[in-house]
Amino acid sequence: MADDERERRPDAPPTSRLGRLARLGALSTRAIPIAGEAMRRAAFGKRRTEEEEREAQKRVVANAKKTAEAMLKTLGEMKGLPLKLGQMASYIDGLAPPGYEEKFQATLKKLQAKAPPLSREAAERVVTKELGPPGEVFAEWEDDPFAAASIGQVHRATTQAGDRVAVKVQYPDIDKAIENDLKSLSLLETMIAPIGRKYHTKEAIDEIKAIFLAELDYRREADNAEVFRKIHAGDDDIVIPRVFHSYSTKRVLTCELVGGEDYATFCGRASHEERVAASATIWRFMFRSLFRHGWLYADPHPGNYRFLGGGRIAFLDFGCVKVLPPHLLAGTKRYVVAAMDEQWEEFERACVDHLGYDPSDTEAYALFIDYTKLLLEPLTRDGTFKHTHEVAREAVAFLVRGTKRVAKPKEGELLPNLPKPIHPPQEHLFMNRLQWGLASVMAGIGGEGNWRSIAEPWIRGPHVAIE
Repeated sequence: MADDERERRPDAPPTSRLGRLARLGALSTRAIPIAGEAMRRAAFGKRRTEEEEREAQKRVVANAKKTAEAMLKTLGEMKGLPLKLGQMASYIDGLAPPGYEEKFQATLKKLQAKAPPLSREAAERVVTKELGPPGEVFAEWEDDPFAAASIGQVHRATTQAGDRVAVKVQYPDIDKAIENDLKSLSLLETMIAPIGRKYHTKEAIDEIKAIFLAELDYRREADNAEVFRKIHAGDDDIVIPRVFHSYSTKRVLTCELVGGEDYATFCGRASHEERVAASATIWRFMFRSLFRHGWLYADPHPGNYRFLGGGRIAFLDFGCVKVLPPHLLAGTKRYVVAAMDEQWEEFERACVDHLGYDPSDTEAYALFIDYTKLLLEPLTRDGTFKHTHEVAREAVAFLVRGTKRVAKPKEGELLPNLPKPIHPPQEHLFMNRLQWGLASVMAGIGGEGNWRSIAEPWIRGPHVAIE
């Protein structure tokens, strides 16, 4: 890396609430025309001559690329929650404006494995404060990070005992930045009351706060990693890097350095057999922990995998983890099993009891029931299921289309018809992140298999608490 590039790297992300809102506000002016054109096309189709339509598409595609580049720069520098949202848009199919997904995702994919890093000095100050000068604490320390993400960047190092390690260093003051992002979310919830109270947005925001604030404590992430190592012990294809606790603190996390290929490289060159094997490994990793033990790995981000050959995969980053209480896990299993057995009356009763669906709101109820069946299809189909980008996009598009139809104003009225609120458990908020994200990750790999046969023993089996 050239010296002038190092000098341009920020020393810390902006942390003030007004400063962060101003940056996002400037970015939104680029996105509004693209979103408007996408909505016009979705709602009305083509309403120009062919030549006008071509010109409009050229303008929007060019703007889409510029907007994605602006997002890459702005979100990369801001870090924290905005960067997390940018990473989600980079890989979850269906979140980018319809028709412009490739332009957006091709640019934003740079946020997945290596967001713009901070200066060498910033990382060194954090390590020095937490452990001591990195040049003294470690036998070898690489000044430049090899990976950077939403709340920290990762440096290669060697311990005094000779172990090669990856050292994740939290960005200076990122805790203040995230707290201010969360305050902005709370402000939004206040602004949309009483509608927000009706739809329990406060509870949803409280859940988001709890999860993201927990991610700031790397000691918790280290403990989570140890639990997942225990859960998957004996499965040789699932690799959880060992944590070096004596080199880890609240803001520094040191783990075994693993090699292998990143997600994009693997997807670009893997054989069909490797794709099938890798997909099965990811499926076991996600659903053994969830359905057998109630541990939800809620961040299926492509940057969190290293492909080690065949079906072996190393799983990284255990900051975004949710532990479901036994009664909640039992309720989830209840409607999944009912769908597996095609016991649709019991399935609907379970959705009412556990997910809070309201049968008296006829249209919305039918939408939510059908949407839940759609999401569960990979788990409930007794046969081969292939994940594709089209399947992943439909998981989002189905809900958008249905919500638009349900919310259409009634005859003679101007305001939209708001459906009655449903009351799913708060813990289910991050289940959607897993479902949408995992569907997109699996689509990129392109593997196929009988996913039900892998997960069914855990779904029908007992809950096993982790000691």
